Amino acid sequence: MQNMEELYEMIAERQKNPKKGSYTDYLFTKGLDKILKKVGEESTEVIVAAKNPGDDELVYETADLLYHVLVLLVERGVSFDQIKTELAKREGKMSDYKDRPEIKNL
Repeated sequence: MQNMEELYEMIAERQKNPKKGSYTDYLFTKGLDKILKKVGEESTEVIVAAKNPGDDELVYETADLLYHVLVLLVERGVSFDQIKTELAKREGKMSDYKDRPEIKNL
């Protein structure tokens, strides 16, 4: 796999042409609730891994999270191009956030 876009395309292809017995097919068969559960679990695992010393676990868990997020995008019909377009809109805008007032807890 060369990049995230290629992984997205592979996942989308697996949705169109399921490979029975594959983990990707399992997720699509179980549906949105299962995919969302996995995204939540993997998010938590990334947080825990980030608190631990060393990078191996963080790299491993981040790869899992990114994969599951891509499965979610395919399931919902959100294209990788939509994500790239949204990120491009944000380019150069990060400095604007430092000037925003702090949000106070209610």
